[in-house]
Amino acid sequence: MINGWTDTLLAGIQTVNQILTAGIAITAFSLFLYALSFNLRDRVARSFAIILLCVVIVFTAEALQDESLTTITIDLLLHLQWFGIVFLPAAYLHLSDALLVTAGRPSRGRRRIAVRGMYVISAFFLVLLAFGYLLGPIVVNGKPAPHLERTVWTEVFTLFYVSTMVWAGVNFARAYSLMLTRSGRRRMLYLMAGATAPALGSYPYLLFGYSLAAQHPFTFWGVATVINVLVGALVIVMAYAVAFFGVSWPDRVIKSRLVKWIMRGPVVASAALALMTVVRRGGEFLGSPYNAFVPFTVVATVLLLEHAITFAAPIWERWLFFGNDRGELQVLQNFEERLLTQGDLQQFLEAVLAAVRDHLHSSSAFVAALDDETLSPIVVAGNRSMLDQESLTEVLDNVIDDERREFQWGNFLVLPLHQRRRSDMDQDEAPLLLGLLGVARSEKQLMERDQRDALWLLADRAALALQDRQLQQRVFRSLEDLQPQVEMIQRMRAAGRYDTRASLMAEPLPQEADLANWVKDALTHYWGGPKLTNNPLIKLQVVRDLAEKDDGNSANALRALLRSAVDQVKPKGDRKFTSEWILYNILEMKFIEGRKVRDVASRLAMSEADLYRKQRVAVEAVAKAILEMEVNLKDS
Repeated sequence: MINGWTDTLLAGIQTVNQILTAGIAITAFSLFLYALSFNLRDRVARSFAIILLCVVIVFTAEALQDESLTTITIDLLLHLQWFGIVFLPAAYLHLSDALLVTAGRPSRGRRRIAVRGMYVISAFFLVLLAFGYLLGPIVVNGKPAPHLERTVWTEVFTLFYVSTMVWAGVNFARAYSLMLTRSGRRRMLYLMAGATAPALGSYPYLLFGYSLAAQHPFTFWGVATVINVLVGALVIVMAYAVAFFGVSWPDRVIKSRLVKWIMRGPVVASAALALMTVVRRGGEFLGSPYNAFVPFTVVATVLLLEHAITFAAPIWERWLFFGNDRGELQVLQNFEERLLTQGDLQQFLEAVLAAVRDHLHSSSAFVAALDDETLSPIVVAGNRSMLDQESLTEVLDNVIDDERREFQWGNFLVLPLHQRRRSDMDQDEAPLLLGLLGVARSEKQLMERDQRDALWLLADRAALALQDRQLQQRVFRSLEDLQPQVEMIQRMRAAGRYDTRASLMAEPLPQEADLANWVKDALTHYWGGPKLTNNPLIKLQVVRDLAEKDDGNSANALRALLRSAVDQVKPKGDRKFTSEWILYNILEMKFIEGRKVRDVASRLAMSEADLYRKQRVAVEAVAKAILEMEVNLKDS
């Protein structure tokens, strides 16, 4: 009786351990995808991704092992498990070296050679594993679980594993000592604590084959379960610390994105898998190996958790990540949710014009907006041929100041749309003209008083929409002017978390995506214009050096830089109109010569859509050439 309860308890602990193992595999794989998606360009994130890949292999192979599998399958999974364990030491040393470089201690060659050497040694142990030297044959009935027999090379690898982990730990401590900011030290502590997770997670598998593990199965599986709980938590802590490397997003964005990723991925998947396992094992205990509750449990768990996360996400973001900036960020969120986009504006004005036409039984109506003394229709309803757009601006001559009076213009009755008078406006100040509302109506058709009042009420609605449109355009222009400076500060702030000396003394290089947009703007106004004279590229060191040679003329310096970068795209030899010259010809004809898109497409024998695709590639090539010139200048 006692032995029966003992076996049941041991089986329960093993089931819990199996659920935790599967959960760790799911979490590690999800975080591996996160690293691939957001900050793989950073060397710290790349080395961390290798560690996660090793963890995925180790714990996936462990989670797949079951008594129902054949001996050959179990043997294959055990070898696959050791494939991940073998490369963990080298990956840890790789991560520690990347942390030292990020903290301002670049390798002089010795650490780089050591990391590569460790990968070579790991590959050597992998070869030994493949040929059966690292581990012996499988022990199917081994205690506490099936495992591969230990050999002399297993002991050598254990020594290599421990010594390399100690070496990596020393590098972690050195990187921590180089941190100058409080946030950098805190996140380095998180990283050092989380870094123990894969080492702890692989430790139980190094004990297989020892008599201690075989003689005390309760102790072994109990310790393994506790370690798996710690591994699951520490992997997340480590991923949290690494998520800040290589990205310039604000901290709140990084935290929110990572929490959502973990909640929607590992938490939902692990919960569904755990409940499915419990329901299936419960069915086996009751004599029903499979029952309809298994798929029902999985579907219900996924749906309920996803719905709960969707509803709870705004609340936890507001209270956990916004901090003292909660008020400002809530204003921005509300602005984003209530933003009047061009589509929203058009829908609203279409509804206004529909009401106008229905009220006056008119065949056509329009709303025109006044932008920079140019009047252009933004919504036309009904018979469009009645509106002469070319002479539309002439109607402004009939508008008398801010007088609320409609007038006849051709076949249209026109109502001026003025800005609402604000409380802070001077009484003598005339409200700004925003645009016009026109409705097709003959002069002979008379309006009754209630029709006129209703028409002006609808005109006020249209004026309100145009006023909001104008205000939002000012906001967007301000944001566009502010964006380059904000992005630069965010990049310096992000880099300054770990190396304030290198990041704040020198202006950081722009990202390639931003650089390509700036290059396109500058090329668009190549022969003069605000997109050239006010372009962020003027702040590059290579432009400043060229400007010093040209009496401080930044516009000419930027134009010379663009010309030089375009020439780098040019193939060798005389100019031709073949496929290898397409990128250069697009740059030369479209931007330098200023030809129209249709003419360039016709000359190059391609469609306009294909021309725009090739143009994007050409602009990216110019941006890459400029970035290389800037990097070479800073390195020299």
